[in-house]
Amino acid sequence: MTNQDQQEQPNQEESAAGEQKLIEDRLAKTAQIRAQGIDPYPARFDRTHTSVEATKLFEYAEVMASNGVGDDTEHPRTETVRVAGRVMARRGMGKAAFIDLKDGHGTIQAFARQNTMGDDEYAILALLDIGDIIGVEGSVIRTRRGEISVEAQKITVLTKAIRPLPDKWHGLQDQEIRFRQRYLDLISNDKAMKNALLRSNVVRSMRSFMHDRGFIEVETPILVPVAAGAQATPFETHHNQLDRDLYLRIATELYLKKLIVGGIERVFEIGRLFRNEGLDHDHNPEFTTIESYQAYADYNDVMEMVENMVSFIAKETTGSMVLPAVDGVRAEIDLTPPWTRLDLREEIKKRTGIDFAENRDVESLSDAMRERGIHVEAGSAWGRLLDKIISSEVEPHLIQPHFLVDYPVEMSPLAKRKPGADEIVERFEAFTMGSELCNAFTELNDPVDQRSRFEQQERMRDQFDDDEADRLDEDFLIAIEHGMPPTGGLGLGIDRLTMLIAGEESIREILLFPAMRNS
Repeated sequence: MTNQDQQEQPNQEESAAGEQKLIEDRLAKTAQIRAQGIDPYPARFDRTHTSVEATKLFEYAEVMASNGVGDDTEHPRTETVRVAGRVMARRGMGKAAFIDLKDGHGTIQAFARQNTMGDDEYAILALLDIGDIIGVEGSVIRTRRGEISVEAQKITVLTKAIRPLPDKWHGLQDQEIRFRQRYLDLISNDKAMKNALLRSNVVRSMRSFMHDRGFIEVETPILVPVAAGAQATPFETHHNQLDRDLYLRIATELYLKKLIVGGIERVFEIGRLFRNEGLDHDHNPEFTTIESYQAYADYNDVMEMVENMVSFIAKETTGSMVLPAVDGVRAEIDLTPPWTRLDLREEIKKRTGIDFAENRDVESLSDAMRERGIHVEAGSAWGRLLDKIISSEVEPHLIQPHFLVDYPVEMSPLAKRKPGADEIVERFEAFTMGSELCNAFTELNDPVDQRSRFEQQERMRDQFDDDEADRLDEDFLIAIEHGMPPTGGLGLGIDRLTMLIAGEESIREILLFPAMRNS
């Protein structure tokens, strides 16, 4: 054991012992509450107002008082209200106390006085701790120091907290604890709560946008026999009754396109996807996307929809299409349509001097990358090498919203070839803050070409031992052999969109319960 370990060990033991003492003290208080015939965990509480509603009610009473309306225009007060929340701080002692009460909407102060509540009611304050959840009944007033407060006539214990909250002044400094115990983060970190509410509002605005455009929302299977529709490694499981291996879906694409075949001309799904990949600031093994498909449309129509949808959601959730700068994270981001379109081939040439049209095999593209100091991963297929060039040399420069358009066919087994350019498909990706936001293309609806592409992907799996290569799905091929109309498709990451709007650098700040390594 090092000297540092020897120094830290007693501190950890002292901390654990201190916490245990606090727990024992709170358990003793719980017993005292029960001894008084009070249930410290009652089944319900008839709350009449949230903290925000109570505050607004008093502000309205003040306005009326200023106009000469009310019994006491000099010291206005409201009718009796009942608020509830968690005790976050308390001040004062003896015959008066001030309690900061936090609910899911905000914070309001409770002002408790012994001569207002009476001796018996006031005595309950001695058994309260930070973290307890209480109900407070009384009128809303403004104290002599000018703070809007509920003047307590009665305090009801609703939940006696046995474990103490994190230190009020320092909060949760340990990132691992913040993400593992998100409930503590939400209690002590206003930004965490703001992000949680923002994500919900992003999804709600997204649904509104899609419904207004005539799209139908559906749900498709999560457990699938073939993990197809994207280039990713799946999670595998086994169904005992059916005695067959199944996979957690890596995309919703193929099922949604079957619905296009069936005649649902505009369809979307907001759902969880699962990919057996690493963890970083942009990636989590499970994440949420919206995938949409529109018959009789191409990738140009989808581009227009994306820029309008994202700017609409930003306006609905923040009030503006221009996202403000965030210190140490980003400059101001202007999402106002139209977004800049960049030809992929030309942008790679501009950033690296490499023309992928002239380096169509693994060896020549690898040589070109090495000449420019770009890492070449051994055993990579041509498309994966090009993806490396894009991610390392192009993406970091795309801070404001951009579309990269027209990708090589090798990178896009489900996209339609561009007329007059057999080696290019009608595909685009949207980028902001140097990170991919969405992937979309004109869908391949030629069943013969699609089968050939799938077979090529299967060969790549064998040749390069590439578990992320797309998979041949015979049931999907049979579906489009019945005829799928021209279609524009989209996949957009909801977690990354929320990161953008919130001004966060890590997906773990947006996911309520991100995947974590073993503690």
